[in-house]
Amino acid sequence: MIGHAICTGGKSMEFGAWPHVGGDLASTRRGASAFFDSLPSEADSAETGRQDWAATWITTGDAYCRLADLNTGKRAFGAATEAWLCALTAFEIARRLLANDDRDSADVSAKVEAGVQRFGLALGHTVESVQITCCDHVELSAYCLPAGTSHLCAPAVICISSEEENRATLLGRLLPVVIGRGMSVLVVSHEDVANHSRGESEILLSLCLDHLSARPDVDASRIAVYGDGLSAALATDFAAYDSRVAAAVCDAGIWNWTRTRGSIGWMTSTQDDADEDVVAACRSRLARQLICPILVVAGGRGIVSISEAVKLQADCMAAGIDLDLAMAQIIQGGPGGEVDNFVTSDESIFRWLEKKLSAAAA
Repeated sequence: MIGHAICTGGKSMEFGAWPHVGGDLASTRRGASAFFDSLPSEADSAETGRQDWAATWITTGDAYCRLADLNTGKRAFGAATEAWLCALTAFEIARRLLANDDRDSADVSAKVEAGVQRFGLALGHTVESVQITCCDHVELSAYCLPAGTSHLCAPAVICISSEEENRATLLGRLLPVVIGRGMSVLVVSHEDVANHSRGESEILLSLCLDHLSARPDVDASRIAVYGDGLSAALATDFAAYDSRVAAAVCDAGIWNWTRTRGSIGWMTSTQDDADEDVVAACRSRLARQLICPILVVAGGRGIVSISEAVKLQADCMAAGIDLDLAMAQIIQGGPGGEVDNFVTSDESIFRWLEKKLSAAAA
């Protein structure tokens, strides 16, 4: 077992859930989630511990890469696939433990991007590079991973990275979640979408949906959008703009609502019931424009606060709007003092997408 115990500041932290290199993906993901749950909150050990833990996960990822190459050489492609996905999980953990300005952070991101490319080339899970062209010749680069099943009409998800990630990093994080789930994903970078005007951003994402709809292996009636971080607001605007969106993981308008509330100063400590009704209507105004099921991920490093999400959910329930709420699981011990358990969050999000897109088929 790699890295069973790590010493931080004279203390020894036992991690019984660290993965065996050679284990399957499910056990690796369980071990990764348990690792996050075991992170200490002591401020005096956080920085040293992060670097040690990140180094161990990088070593683990490198070992899985070697195992994947070995299995590929043996033409044991199923085992090689598992090893690559385990490697990508290990590298993502290391990346989240390291600060963006850490010298190892860029190296880990490069390992993720290389892992994505090697995964596709060696194992036949083709990761396609796509260029989406707008009418004024604006191009949007994307990665497309087909569902890889015999079903010709699989659902698909347009995934927009957070402001801190590019499309390769997001695809590397999501591959272990989407492989075997029977859905295609089209992954784009936040920067490539957000750098355009508001209306143009929606048009670009709508063209992404056009691209997926034209594919013979995609069910055009079951295409969803998922926006991570600040991209949750982009996903909301897009779902409100394009009625073909079958489900949306977004902020349901909370980001725009929060900015509007701050600039106008509507909220006071002496509101009466009538004012509360107005506030509720305004809070859910954009959510009412979405005709698809909505999932809002609250808390953590995202843009949606838990308190506002709970209020919005109550407003939407009263209005009959199909809105679900998921809470990000945050653990102390990452850069800036906290890190999110992406393993459980991503699994929860794509389980919800799978359920809603299956319901759309019915």
